[in-house]
Amino acid sequence: MDPIYLDYAATSPLRQEVREAMLPFMEERFGNPSSTHRWGREARGALEDARARVAEVLGVTPLEVVFTRGGTEADNMAVLGRAHFAPGTPVVCSSIEHKAVLAAAKATARITRSTFHVAGVDGNGVVREEEIYALLDEKPAVVSMMWANNEVGALQPVERVAERCHAAGVVFHTDAVQAFGKVEVRMDRVPAGMLSLSAHKVGGPKGVGALFVRKGTRLHPLVYGGSQERGLRPGTEDVAGAVGFAVAAELAVRDREREMARLGAMRDRLEAGLRAAVADLVVNAAGAERLPTHLNVCFPGVDGGALVPALDLEGIAASGGSACTSGAAEPSHVLTAMGLEPAVAAPSVRFSLGKETTDQEIDHVLAVVPAVVERLRSFASA
Repeated sequence: MDPIYLDYAATSPLRQEVREAMLPFMEERFGNPSSTHRWGREARGALEDARARVAEVLGVTPLEVVFTRGGTEADNMAVLGRAHFAPGTPVVCSSIEHKAVLAAAKATARITRSTFHVAGVDGNGVVREEEIYALLDEKPAVVSMMWANNEVGALQPVERVAERCHAAGVVFHTDAVQAFGKVEVRMDRVPAGMLSLSAHKVGGPKGVGALFVRKGTRLHPLVYGGSQERGLRPGTEDVAGAVGFAVAAELAVRDREREMARLGAMRDRLEAGLRAAVADLVVNAAGAERLPTHLNVCFPGVDGGALVPALDLEGIAASGGSACTSGAAEPSHVLTAMGLEPAVAAPSVRFSLGKETTDQEIDHVLAVVPAVVERLRSFASA
């Protein structure tokens, strides 16, 4: 059987419609959107059309969309850029945030001599929102909480926390990189001040993202230069990338309900099959509402460092957690925050499904994985 890709949470293949839309802007329509001649005007028109299309799927105005070089830059802009306006005030985030948020929050605390508060999560990876609410009287510079966790898929109480922050006059940011295209993400229904997105998670190009900045939310740039992106993100814009992002976003929203129903059924079948075939299997965040595409499991008794390579040798691509941290020696910070002991958290695998995933591939994974786990357990106990 052909190799099976089950790591869509790390990245997804470029959709054909996206490739076709981008190609002209990498060839004959190559103008700089800041130029005033016909090539520049053509590029500017395409860039602003892409901005309007991304804004439309989010339910916001085009002026509230800032194109970035990806989700990490968007997260850093939200946390560091916002904290500039309130030096010395706390920054609050959850313990399961992507490293782009956690590292930015730690840097903010160091640079501005402020306090960095981390709200804990329960055993299912859901933020203890009362810990955030208890800090609102301190008027944090920003509260950042992801919409859905990238490792275990647990959905977070974004709407409730956003509303409480808004009522307290505190800016709320949510990293929706994993959630967008899988659940409904509309900023005309959630009073968040900022939201981060990344194109390559939904069939768009790598190196392109966006930060929604609600009108009236003050933000300081991280990079200095020209006036592009309202001065928040100077530098010549990636027109082809923005066009591809817009097409990918529209397709993801158009296909969302049908695809998530299909993938959710396959994810559930994969989970049930592994539970039946593998003794002592731990399904992480099993009691939470999860993204339909994510299944994160632990195989106690297996060498965590050997598990993903062993699956790769069998033609199955999965992840040992977030792709950004899978090379780290430590167990996942998400799983340990959920209360798992390091010995249990280390042999974890994230299977994430996407547009090209088929029932035949799930059948093959269920036929192969139990044998791989049994073999690795025998090695570990030898």
